Amino acid sequence: MNKHFSPTAFKARLFVTGTLSAGQMLDLAPEQARRLASVLRLSAGDRVKLFNGVDGEWSGVIESLGKNSARVLLENMVREQIASSGPWLVFSPVKKSRLDMIIEKATELGVARLIPVITERTESRRVNLDRLRAQTIEAAEQCERLDIPQIDEPLKLEKLALSWPADRKLLVCAERIGAPPLATVLTQNAALFAILVGPEGGFEKGELDWIINQPISVAVGLGPRILRTETAAIAALTLLQALSGDWQ
Repeated sequence: MNKHFSPTAFKARLFVTGTLSAGQMLDLAPEQARRLASVLRLSAGDRVKLFNGVDGEWSGVIESLGKNSARVLLENMVREQIASSGPWLVFSPVKKSRLDMIIEKATELGVARLIPVITERTESRRVNLDRLRAQTIEAAEQCERLDIPQIDEPLKLEKLALSWPADRKLLVCAERIGAPPLATVLTQNAALFAILVGPEGGFEKGELDWIINQPISVAVGLGPRILRTETAAIAALTLLQALSGDWQ
């Protein structure tokens, strides 16, 4: 790892799909070239950071930059890759702007996996996974994380438990049923976690009864107020990460 570079020396940070190694010349995607040239106003000679979720984070110098093309010469590793160990978020898709917030903030808060589930009251049953992936990449570039979350295909709630790993507890955010506070449950259980937040209007009673009675599930509360889906997701993830030591 190189410790001599100041963060201000880098003009941009980009997620790429190619392998990263010292001395490699890397061609960026056309949309990345347009961003560097037209949005960030960079030019040849400016330095950038690149990461791919596998090979760590690397410094590079822009060798050439056109309207739709860019080449970067990789110099050396700035940060070594670390394994992603964040929580999972299981969520009922909501309307566009609020879904954008969920994806962006979950990525910033270190979520390792995003799992859309379809419930009786789900607002948006069509999920554009390419769009969601683009949002996770943008958020990861901004927040300095070294990887991007895995995004699953949407599935119905009743299928969630069929292939769920036994070593990861599903914390079901359930309003109005007197569930113990999330913080209390976390201090009593050292297992890996996933958080499930329901749709606007909450789960149907039959759905909620079914999911909280699955062996994988623990019902938890998020305080005395009824939270919107995006607020519940952000609040639960924030508390989970703070108590698990992610912020220390």
